[in-house]
Amino acid sequence: MDLFEKCRNFTRADEARAAGNYPYFIPLQDTEGTEVVVNGKRMIMIGSNNYLGLTTDPRVREAAIEAIRRFGTSCTGSRFLNGNLAWHNELEQELADFVGKEAGIVYSTGMQVNLGTISALIGRGDIVITDRDDHASIIDGCRLGFGEMRRFRHNDMAHLESVLQSCEGKPTLVVVDGVFSMGGDIAPLPEIVQLCKKYGARLMVDDAHSMGVLADGRGTAAYFGLTGETDLIMGTFSKAFASIGGVVLGSEDVIDYVRHTARALMFSASMPPAQVAAVHAALKIIKEEPERTHRVLEIAERMREGFSQLGFDYGNSQSPIIPIYIRDDQKTFAFWKALFEAGIYVNPVVPPAVPPEASLLRTSYMATHTDAQLDRVLDTFGRVGKSLGII
Repeated sequence: MDLFEKCRNFTRADEARAAGNYPYFIPLQDTEGTEVVVNGKRMIMIGSNNYLGLTTDPRVREAAIEAIRRFGTSCTGSRFLNGNLAWHNELEQELADFVGKEAGIVYSTGMQVNLGTISALIGRGDIVITDRDDHASIIDGCRLGFGEMRRFRHNDMAHLESVLQSCEGKPTLVVVDGVFSMGGDIAPLPEIVQLCKKYGARLMVDDAHSMGVLADGRGTAAYFGLTGETDLIMGTFSKAFASIGGVVLGSEDVIDYVRHTARALMFSASMPPAQVAAVHAALKIIKEEPERTHRVLEIAERMREGFSQLGFDYGNSQSPIIPIYIRDDQKTFAFWKALFEAGIYVNPVVPPAVPPEASLLRTSYMATHTDAQLDRVLDTFGRVGKSLGII
């Protein structure tokens, strides 16, 4: 059989395009953060991870432009060899100091942070335990390692303890999202830390959606006052930090080991100068303007209250990520299309990205959204939800 036969038999995308319900790879002609232009039509964006609205901030733009003027557009090599700027090292220490850790490693993408760090640490005879709702990058990082992966039911502490009991005496790492990317809920870190201590496991928290947002930007561990009890903290720059790339923070000895053994770091070109400069600038703003993090959390609370009053189910969201559960694939796509046509850009999510019967519209908010924009979003959701019989 021809290897490419599976490609010719893949028709789901074509069927969705023919039905006018294809919601992926939409080309944005322009973006101003809270609004985008698609096919000449201006839309309110509530599908972005630009939580602090810094991607279009003039200070961040100018920092990136100046970096290109000084260093050019690329480092043309890996951090391990010729692509390591002093700026990379400075950013690592600055982020470590900000979060409250000894050291850090900056990778070119957030995906690479989890691929490289987890696979470097989990070798033969080791065990890694993940939450069933953890991000795909965590799962893939576990698969790349030579150890054994086990999973526990989402935020189920009794089940986590049962899994930890079965691993007792073996080198074990627990990896959880700080804020879960689809549900918007926060991991119960105090209970997880307690269980890891009880059974001698190490803990890594993926703060992709909470670094820059929770605890004045310092993330989930700081939110609970547990930075010192959390062994490794991972963050990405493609969300609150208005750039691309990622970082893992921890003790100097662990970070140095990962620095010299993580293939995703060693064999990838380093972050371009403009992207490093953008993170530097964004971090400076986050430190100096904590009101941005306060504003986005206030907006999230306002939207949860608004959706609740309309009769929508948003699950256990505690962050700027607010899922609207439709729990039916076809209705989810129909809802997405009606919102899109009404000028609201949102992300439809269906299995296998979420469990069966958990189809949802993933909404997310920025500190720069205006009250008028938020009112329009709620009004449109209410109108469309009633027309489709969702509420």
